[in-house]
Amino acid sequence: RGAPVKHEFSRAPLPAAAGRVLQGSTVFDWRAAMPPPKPDEAKAPEADPSDVDKKADKAGKKNEKDKKDEEEDELSPEDRALLEGLELAVTRTSDPSADVVKMALEHLRTEIRTSTSSMTSVPKPLKFLRPHYPTLVTCYEGMADSEVRLELADILSVLAMTMGVPGARETLKYKLVGNRSELGSWGHEYIRALSGEVGEEYNARLTAEVKAPADGEAMDVSAPADNLDLMALVDDIVPFHVKHNAEAEAVDLLIEVQQLAKLTAIDAIDENNFERICLYLLRSADFMSDPDDLQEMLQVSYALYLAQKALVDALRVALRIGDEEKVKETMDAASDNVLLKKQMGLMLARHRVNFEEEEDDDLNEIIGNNKLSEHFLHLARDLDVMEPKTPEDIYKSHLGDTGGFIRRRDTNTQVDSARSNLANTFVNAFVNAGFGKDKLMTPEDSEWLYKNKEHGMMSAAASLGMIFLWDLEEGLVQLDKFLYTAEDHIKAGAVLGIGIVGSGIRNESDPQIALLPEHLESDKPIIKCAACAAFGIAYAGSAREDVMEYLVPVVAETESADMTQVGLAALSLGQVFVGTCNEEAGGALIQRLMESSDAELDHPMARFLCLGLGLLFFGKMEKCEGMLEAVKTVEHKMGKYAAMTLESCAYAGTGNVLKVQQLLHACTEHLEENAEHQSVAVIGIALITMGEDVGTEMAVRAFDHLLHYCELPIRRAIPLALALLYISNPDYSVVDSMSRLTHDNDPEVAQGAIIGLGLLGAGTNNSRVAGLLRSLAEHSREPNQTFVVRIAQGFLHMGKGLVGLNPFHSDRLLLSGVGMGGILTILHACLGARGRYARHRLPLPLRPPPLRPPPLHPPPLHPPPRAHRCPWFDRFDQLPHSAPPLAPSPDMKNTLLDKLHYILYYVTSAMNPRMLITVDEEFEPLPVSVRVGQAVETVGQAGRPKTISGFQTHTTPVLLTAIERAELAAEEYLATSRQLEGIVILSKNPDWEPEPVDEKKK
Repeated sequence: RGAPVKHEFSRAPLPAAAGRVLQGSTVFDWRAAMPPPKPDEAKAPEADPSDVDKKADKAGKKNEKDKKDEEEDELSPEDRALLEGLELAVTRTSDPSADVVKMALEHLRTEIRTSTSSMTSVPKPLKFLRPHYPTLVTCYEGMADSEVRLELADILSVLAMTMGVPGARETLKYKLVGNRSELGSWGHEYIRALSGEVGEEYNARLTAEVKAPADGEAMDVSAPADNLDLMALVDDIVPFHVKHNAEAEAVDLLIEVQQLAKLTAIDAIDENNFERICLYLLRSADFMSDPDDLQEMLQVSYALYLAQKALVDALRVALRIGDEEKVKETMDAASDNVLLKKQMGLMLARHRVNFEEEEDDDLNEIIGNNKLSEHFLHLARDLDVMEPKTPEDIYKSHLGDTGGFIRRRDTNTQVDSARSNLANTFVNAFVNAGFGKDKLMTPEDSEWLYKNKEHGMMSAAASLGMIFLWDLEEGLVQLDKFLYTAEDHIKAGAVLGIGIVGSGIRNESDPQIALLPEHLESDKPIIKCAACAAFGIAYAGSAREDVMEYLVPVVAETESADMTQVGLAALSLGQVFVGTCNEEAGGALIQRLMESSDAELDHPMARFLCLGLGLLFFGKMEKCEGMLEAVKTVEHKMGKYAAMTLESCAYAGTGNVLKVQQLLHACTEHLEENAEHQSVAVIGIALITMGEDVGTEMAVRAFDHLLHYCELPIRRAIPLALALLYISNPDYSVVDSMSRLTHDNDPEVAQGAIIGLGLLGAGTNNSRVAGLLRSLAEHSREPNQTFVVRIAQGFLHMGKGLVGLNPFHSDRLLLSGVGMGGILTILHACLGARGRYARHRLPLPLRPPPLRPPPLHPPPLHPPPRAHRCPWFDRFDQLPHSAPPLAPSPDMKNTLLDKLHYILYYVTSAMNPRMLITVDEEFEPLPVSVRVGQAVETVGQAGRPKTISGFQTHTTPVLLTAIERAELAAEEYLATSRQLEGIVILSKNPDWEPEPVDEKKK
C-alpha cells in the first residue's frame, strides 16, 4: 500500500500510488474523466494549394465552430457565467496592475476551492481552465518575485494534478515555490496527489536520479541534501490524513520518506483511530523485506499501543519483536490492574515465554500453565467427550469396502503384530492426550505394555505421559512405578514420559530437573537417549542455563560418541533455547558440527544437530549471518543442509521474498547426488511464507511447478511443505492435492503425503481426511505404509478433536517458536534424501509419471515383459550393473519407521487446546454467548467493519478452527483482551442494563 513492497516473488516494487485508495468513500479520478486539451484557437491550419483541401479546411472550421457553439448552447446559464468569469480572470492575470492580478487570482482560488469540496463529479473550474493552463504557466514565469506570484504558484500546483506533464511532479514543484500553509483547504484529492509526488521526489533524490519532464526542461527546484523542504510538507500532510480517516495514506507516506518514527509524535492519533493505524502497520510488516524496516514498524506499533494504554496489544507486539525488556516494561505498566495482568500472563503462557514475576505467585502459576489441564477437562466435560476411545474407534475398519472380509478373517485367526501394536500405542496416546484415562494403559489389569517389543515398550510407557498431558502431579504418580523396573526400555519410556507430561508446565517444585539428570548419566544408551529427549520436551522455550549444563557435555562428546544421543541432545538444546541466539549453546553445536567425522555426519541423526542450530536463531533474521558463515566452512554435504536449515529458521514467518527466491534457486539445480539440502530448501519456503495469505498462495503455485519438473529429493519434501503451510487447517484444494500424492509411484512421496494429511487435519476430526486415510489403510499391503497411515489417523483425531498443532495464535499475529520446533522435528525426521539410482541417473530428464490410484492387486515380484513396461523400466535397464552401493538414505525408514519412532513425541511441544473458555475474576468458568464465524480482514477499512462473517452463536466453552474468530454476543460482560482465544477473563460491564421485559409478552 504505497510502500516499496514486494509483489509475489518479484523484486519489482509496486508503484507508490498503488496503495492510496481512500477506503469507505467514493473517489472520482479527474485524470481519467477530463477531456483532452483543446487546440489553441489562435493557431490556424496551414493553407493547402489544392482547392479540394481548401474546401475541406473550410468545412472543418465550420464543423468545429458549430461544435463549439453546440457545447456553449448546452451550458446552463450558471455554467456559462462561471466559464466567462474564469476566462476573464485568466486574462486579468496578465494585467500590469498588481491589484487587478490579485483580484483575479482570488476569484480563481475561490472557484477552485469551492468546487473541489465535492468528489462526486469533475470540478467544472478545472474543466474550464484546462485550455488556459499554458497561459497561466507563461504568466507565472514572467512575473517577478512577489506575494502575487506565490498565490499563482498555489493555483498552478492544483491545476497540475490533471494538466501537468506526467512524471514532471509539477504539483510538488509549484507547491514548493508557493505558499505551504493551509494545504487542506484545496481538498483531499489534492493532498493525495501531492503526497504521491513527495514520495516520488524523495526516492528520486535518494537515488540521485531526478528525471527531467517530458518537454526536456529539468525541475528547477533545488534539492537540499537534508530534504527539509519535503519534510515540512510531510509534517503538514500526515496530520491531515490522520484527521480525515486516511490513516493508511499517512503511514504509506511516512514509509516512503523513511520517517515512520514521526507517527508517534502526532497529536491527532487518539483512542478512535490508533487501532486502525496499528493494524495497518502490523499487516504491512509482513511485506517488509528489510529487517530494519520490519523492526521499525513493529517498534512504532508497540509505542502507539503503549501510549494508548492498550497493554494486551502492546504485549502481543513485544512478543512479535522478541524483546524481553519490552515484555517486562509492558507487564510493569499493568501493575495496577490485576485482571489485565492475569490476562497478559495467559498470553505469555500460550506463547511459552519463560517470564517470572517476583512476589506474585498467582501470576507465576498462570504463566506456568498450571491450570491448563483443569480448563481442558472442563471443555471435554462440557462437550461430553470424556469417554476414552480405543484405536479401533478411530480406524473404523467396519466402514471399509472390505470390512466384511476383514471381520470374517479376524474371527478365524487373530494376528498380534508388534508393528500394529506400536501403531495402536501412538494412536491411543494422541487421541486420549490430556484426558487422564484410556483403555490400553491406565486400567489396573492392563498388559498392553508387554504386547510390544523392546523399543515398542519404550513408546508404550512414554504414552502414559501423553495421556496425562499437562497434569503433572497425577502423571508422575503413574510413571513412577516404571522408573524402578529392570527392563531398560520400559524405564527409558518412563523417563521420556516425565518430559512429556510436563510439556509447557512450569511448576514451583520443578520435578523434572530433580528426576532427569540421574538418568542422563546412565550407562544404558536407550535411557540416556530418553533423558536427552525428555529435557527438550519438558523445558522447551525456557532458556534455562541449568538445563544447558546437562545437555552440552552430551553434545560435545566426541570419543566413541553415539550420534543418536548427540542428535537428540542437540535438538533438545535448540528446543530449550529456541529463538534466543544463545552464544554458548550455538558455539557448542557449531563446534560439534565441525569436529564430526564424515561417518558421523552420514548418520541419520546428524540432521538434528543442524535443526538444533537453526532453532537457536528462530525468527531472528540477520542475526544468524555470523553463524551462517561458520556453517559454510563445513565441507561435508551436511554443511549445506545446516546452512539451509539455519537460514530458513531465522526467517521463519517473515515472508521475506528475497530468501524465498534464494531457496527456489537452490531447488532449480538438477543434482545427481548430495541433494539433501534441496529438501530443506522446500521446507524453508513453506516456513518463511506461512502465516501470510499471499505468500502462502504463491508458495503453493511454486510447489506445483517443483512437483512436475524437479528431482526426487524435492518431490519428497513437497507434501511435508504443504502440510506445514496448512497445518491444522484442512483446506479442500490442498487435501485434494495431497490425496493424489498418496498414490504416487515413489513410496517416500506417498508416505510423506500420508503424514502430511495427518498434519493438515491435526486435531480437527475432518471427515474428508478421515475417509481418505481409512481407504489408504484398507488397501495398504506394505507394513510401513500402514504404520504411517495409523500415525496420520492419530494426528487427525488428536485429543478427540480438541487439540491442534497450529503454531499461530493471537489472531495469527504470533508464531510460537516452541510449537514450530516440535513440528519441524517431525518434518525433518520424515525428509527423504535421494532416489535409489540417483548417482547414475541418465542426463535426459523424464517427466514424472501420472498419478494413479492404488493397485487392486500386489505388484509382481519380477519385472513385466518389455512390451508391457513403462518408460521408467527402460531407464533402469540402462543403468550399469556395477553401480556401487549407496550410503543409507536419511529418510523415514531410518527414523520413524526404525527404532527412533519415539521422536513422534516431540510433537507434544506444538499441542495446544483449540478452545475458547471464558472465566470470571476468580478463574471459574463463566458461560456466555459468543458469535463464532470466519475471520474477515478489516485492515484499511474505515469505521468499525464486521470482523467475522457467517457466524453462529454458541455458549462458551467453544472450539475454534485456524480460520475462525469469536466475539461476545452481548454487552453484559467486558473482555480483558480483544482477541478471544484460549482462556479469556471477563468482568461485569458497569454500564450494562438488562432490557426491560414487556409484561404483556411475559
